[in-house]
Amino acid sequence: MQARLPRSSAFTLRTERLGPLPLVNHFIERLDLAALLEKHVPTTDRRCRLSHAKALGVLVRSIVVEREPIYRAQETVHGFASGLFGVAADDFESLSDDRLGRALDRLFEADRAALLTEVVLVMAKRFAVQLERLHNDSTSISFCGHYHDQRGPSRTGQRPPVLTFGYSKDHRPDLKQLLFILTTDADGGVPVQFRTADGNTSDSVTHIETWNTLRTVAGRPDFLYVADSKLCSHDNLSYIHQAGGRFVTVLPRSRREDKQFRKWIQTGVPTWEKVWDRPYVRQPDGPRDVWSVYRDPLGTAEGFTLTWVHSNLLTLRQQARRHRNITTATEALTTLRERILGPRSRVRGGARIDLEVELILEQHRVRRYFKVKRVPRPEHSFKQTQRGRPGPNTAYRRVTKRRYDIEWTIDQVAIDYDKKSDGMYPLISNDRNLTPAQVLEAHKGQPMIEKRFEQLKTVHEIAPVFLKNTGRIEAFFTLYFLALLIQALIERQLRMEMKRQTVAELPIYPEQRRCRHPTTEQILRLFSLAERHTLLRDERPVQVFRPELTGIQSQTLELLGVPEAAFQG
Repeated sequence: MQARLPRSSAFTLRTERLGPLPLVNHFIERLDLAALLEKHVPTTDRRCRLSHAKALGVLVRSIVVEREPIYRAQETVHGFASGLFGVAADDFESLSDDRLGRALDRLFEADRAALLTEVVLVMAKRFAVQLERLHNDSTSISFCGHYHDQRGPSRTGQRPPVLTFGYSKDHRPDLKQLLFILTTDADGGVPVQFRTADGNTSDSVTHIETWNTLRTVAGRPDFLYVADSKLCSHDNLSYIHQAGGRFVTVLPRSRREDKQFRKWIQTGVPTWEKVWDRPYVRQPDGPRDVWSVYRDPLGTAEGFTLTWVHSNLLTLRQQARRHRNITTATEALTTLRERILGPRSRVRGGARIDLEVELILEQHRVRRYFKVKRVPRPEHSFKQTQRGRPGPNTAYRRVTKRRYDIEWTIDQVAIDYDKKSDGMYPLISNDRNLTPAQVLEAHKGQPMIEKRFEQLKTVHEIAPVFLKNTGRIEAFFTLYFLALLIQALIERQLRMEMKRQTVAELPIYPEQRRCRHPTTEQILRLFSLAERHTLLRDERPVQVFRPELTGIQSQTLELLGVPEAAFQG
């Protein structure tokens, strides 16, 4: 942006926005991302003024700094200083949406698995990420639109994922979706692997392919693989175990071992080992957060170890949820009864009533605690046998209509049975060297991946996606993974350095409120207004006014290992 001073002075002031891009570029350079993109997505067409790698680099930076649609990429780049997006000023005009789309096509056709593997290997080496414990989970990305004409394999033979209906984790069963599978490292929740699958793919069939990819990335099979209960199938566990891998996962409630323990605990008393006893962070004056573990001596049918976990806060939550569900189900059954007995009721048939009752019990998850009975209530009325005015000799006939009522009782025995095992869940592992406390600690790191999904959908705004080509969508998601990786590395670097230098808090919240666990979103916002001004005379620079960094900005850059010269150059 240029501001022309009064005509007599013949001076022009040029303002260039820096924002947080110098900081982001520092981490992109440490990952050697530009060179890796040039290697795996080469530009073979000499007519291309802008290489595919540079175009993809623009999209990655745009996702990290400020998410904009592809058709606004040129406008976004124009707002920043030349070169910060990895593109010279002369190439700005080449950043059309068509050019970026063709770069996504080439990325889809490239060997993206090899690209991501090299990126993660560079990351592990330069940022000292050990890849010892890896957490896997998946989420669904919903799409608006029909997507009828989904293309088949590309010219390299790769088939893009199919956008279709499936189990929506966003609770949008009306929208088509893709499955976004992510694996993060326990050290800072840094993403190390990603891939997409068809929208109707079950999580249970994705783990073997994911684990094989992670074995290639880690260079060994003995890392600890942590996932949710979808991992707990015979094929998945046997494959990982026989290949020399280690795992920790949740045993589903459908397994026989779970039912046996919950039956045994009605009369037995486990020998609990207390692992944590700490104040509850959200309610310091409330109940304490106590976690205990118990190693089941029987183990599982496959011979794996079985560790039961008990949490007193989880016990309170489950009891409160059960009471709330029973109360709301009782109110719903009462309302249904009033509808049935109403004078103009439309719920009359026995099959319709049974269906309504079943829906209520299923919705509130209380089928186990309610015994509902449909009771016939005949209604009698009398009508004349012949037409005319009634008299003393008029004959009448009785007409009987079958009506129904419902009655229910609450099974207190079933409630007491379940109360015995409230707050408990089983973890299964094939590593007998892990103590029960270590198994619990490994599983407690699983929610960190949910934080990455939250950042993906809120901070980076992965949806909506303004693309119709499913191949381009998968390539675009690859760039989202790279952006998420950069974000996680910035966050991890700052928190590690704060811990090393015993810096408890940073005043980076609005109104300089202190933050104990800074996120990348807050870090980037801290530098969002950074600008550089250049005084020109006859289009020639006379003086450059570089941004004056505040104390907290300088401290943050020092903790991140970013030289201040990155903002001064």
